[in-house]
Amino acid sequence: MITTPSTSEAEVGPITMRRTMGRFATGVAVVTTRAAGVPHGMTVNSLTSVSLDPPLLLVCLTIGARSTDAVVEAGRFAVNILSARQEQLALRFARRGEDHFAGLEVTEGRHRVPVIPDAFAHLECDVERHLVAGDHVVVFGHVRSVCERDGEPLAFHGGRFADLADRANEPVHWFF
Repeated sequence: MITTPSTSEAEVGPITMRRTMGRFATGVAVVTTRAAGVPHGMTVNSLTSVSLDPPLLLVCLTIGARSTDAVVEAGRFAVNILSARQEQLALRFARRGEDHFAGLEVTEGRHRVPVIPDAFAHLECDVERHLVAGDHVVVFGHVRSVCERDGEPLAFHGGRFADLADRANEPVHWFF
């Protein structure tokens, strides 16, 4: 049963929302693209798989950010999932207004977008659609190419980088 919150409840503000959602551990990724010949990228942790067939993901990008506009304009992007050893890259691409690619050696993926070297994984996508939701643009990407490596992922929890502990359990096969 779906219920509607009562009108007597206090409104949830941005600080409370950020703190509460910080309790949800996520991975860390850098979204990259190239628009009008210029590389763009930004660190994200709002990323999820949407569909296996067809392979779709979604990523939430900040409204007004140059990289957000570039992803929409280019119509293609890469999601570079960072490894535990790439915390500095996450910080680099999180800084606003800088040339994130200055002095950084990158390769180009099949989509001719920048790909972060030695990322834990990367997925190259075509923009399937995008929509505005609050202070973000939700971009749905049709995954066209993937690359994965062995290693450990970079995690984010409570506003801090974290490590993911493997419990050595058998893999959980949700729907397979």
